[in-house]
Amino acid sequence: MKIFQREQRSLFGEILDWMLTPILLLWPVTLVLTWLVAQGIAGKPFDRALEYNVGALAQLITVQKDAVRFALPQPARELLRADEADTVYYQVMGPKGEFLSGERGLPAPPEEERAPVGEVRLRDAQLRGLDLKVAYMWVRVDVPDSPPALVQVAETMDKRSMLATEIVKGVMLPQFVILPLAVLLVWLALAQAIKPLNRLEERIRARNPDDLSPLDVEAVPLEVAPLVSSVNDLLLRLKDSIATQKRFLADAAHQLKTPLAGLRMQADLAQRQDASADELKQSLRHIGRSSIRATHTVNQLLALARAESSAAVLAHQPCNLARLTMDVVRDCVPRAVEKQIDIGYEGADAHTDGVVLQGNATLLQEMVRNLVDNAINYTLPRPGKQAMITARVLVDPFSRALVLQVEDTGPGVPAAERELVFQPFYRALGNEADGSGLGLPIVLEIAHQHHATVSVEDSRPGQTPPGACFTVRFSVINS
Repeated sequence: MKIFQREQRSLFGEILDWMLTPILLLWPVTLVLTWLVAQGIAGKPFDRALEYNVGALAQLITVQKDAVRFALPQPARELLRADEADTVYYQVMGPKGEFLSGERGLPAPPEEERAPVGEVRLRDAQLRGLDLKVAYMWVRVDVPDSPPALVQVAETMDKRSMLATEIVKGVMLPQFVILPLAVLLVWLALAQAIKPLNRLEERIRARNPDDLSPLDVEAVPLEVAPLVSSVNDLLLRLKDSIATQKRFLADAAHQLKTPLAGLRMQADLAQRQDASADELKQSLRHIGRSSIRATHTVNQLLALARAESSAAVLAHQPCNLARLTMDVVRDCVPRAVEKQIDIGYEGADAHTDGVVLQGNATLLQEMVRNLVDNAINYTLPRPGKQAMITARVLVDPFSRALVLQVEDTGPGVPAAERELVFQPFYRALGNEADGSGLGLPIVLEIAHQHHATVSVEDSRPGQTPPGACFTVRFSVINS
């Protein structure tokens, strides 16, 4: 039981989250911005009214006998006090700072905000704990060398707040209906947009298990086409792999059928009542050879399967190819001597620079052994000619490539068959040499896993027999 099990998320849920999260986050941001904009919009008409009142009061300043006077008619005074929501204050100060009329406690504008004469300005102020919006203007008086008088009109800000609130309500309240509707529409649109994926899933589920034909790329959305193309590529490789396995199993069954049939036939012959001792011994010898051939075929099949499946399993490490080759040649000497074949090694020794590569020692040794066994199987002594097999490891000083060669004096490989001999179970016609037809495919598979190439050519061009020289070239020395 897994304590921490990660919940599997759906693509629909992921897209829906990424679409709705910005909408839900932007809603409070929109509320704040709407409030700020509403405050500015609500204040403009009231600011213009204050500016108008300041100008109107400034016209009531008069000069009588070089003295500044201000007289506010009672109707005008009542008009200033007539606002039901806010309280309006005014103040008129003479050129020398003397109080002429209005509210004494209304603060004067800061000295650093002193405006030019005749220009109306606005500022925020407080009076007895109340927030005020104040419009003020310096007024020139008709007295020589006299400083200007000051006229201020202020009002509280209740109307502004109420108007801003009404604007926000008018804008935001409909969004309480629009927002759920938008979420619903996004959900429906996303459900509709994801239907092609559901149809693709249905088509895949409706397929027969043996149907590996490619999916129709044109029937899916453009964004899903790369995924479908990748699946088609996988299906193609899977189809090729299954075909190869079927062919391999058929060939393996055919190759095993022959020695097993021979075993059964020889066993039947040995069980005859009239069989002589010599015939019984001959049957036992045939049984022994057939069992050896069957065992060799099974071992080669296992080696090929191991080579094909070990690319992602077995770790690579530094391997001395020269030492591995010399060990294989040393192990094969008794079998070569039994067939009267001169076998030997030449080329780089185990201490030569460049003979170490990154690889799997077991697979590399299997590759060399199959090349040498193949040479022993097909090299036969001829009258007056010495049968020879030579294994060598060379280091190319120019390309820095590592080369393995196994050369023999056998019948060689015709040019037309040099690609066919690397196919499983392929046997050249006219050859009676023992073998399963799996040695060279194993060599090719191991070479590919080590990024190497395998080639074959005549070892003695122009001579009869021409012999064969198998070359495995590792592209780069990796010591």
